[in-house]
Amino acid sequence: MMSDPQALAQLVGETMFAVDVASKDTMGMELLACEPGRAVMRMTVKALHLNGHQICHGGFIFTLADSTFAFACNSYNKNAVAAGCSIEFLKPGKLGDVLTCEGVEQTLSGRHGIYDMKVTNQNGDVMAMFRGKSAQIPGTVVPE
Repeated sequence: MMSDPQALAQLVGETMFAVDVASKDTMGMELLACEPGRAVMRMTVKALHLNGHQICHGGFIFTLADSTFAFACNSYNKNAVAAGCSIEFLKPGKLGDVLTCEGVEQTLSGRHGIYDMKVTNQNGDVMAMFRGKSAQIPGTVVPE
């Protein structure tokens, strides 16, 4: 097992992202950072993300936050999944906006963790706040 938590988190992030068709290929997200208990992802709002109001569909903003949550809570190389989450939409995303989500662990207790995601645009405006509860399940992302 790797003794450097940062190197392990980065390897976990790279390993997960390489096969994350939903985030990488379908949504066009980039993984900017994966550190112990923290992750950062980015996505540009494209025409295919717009809803009937011509703003970014909330489901896509949710998916950005949910994906960031996944990388943050798996960063210790213990498989973790969402046990629950909620989102507050604060400002609409517009065509061409570059949305960045930073996810930070608030607490990790036993098998469960609480993580907060902040989605901002290229101007630093907070677009949405997401809170997720993780549950560890058997297994690891990379072999130990």
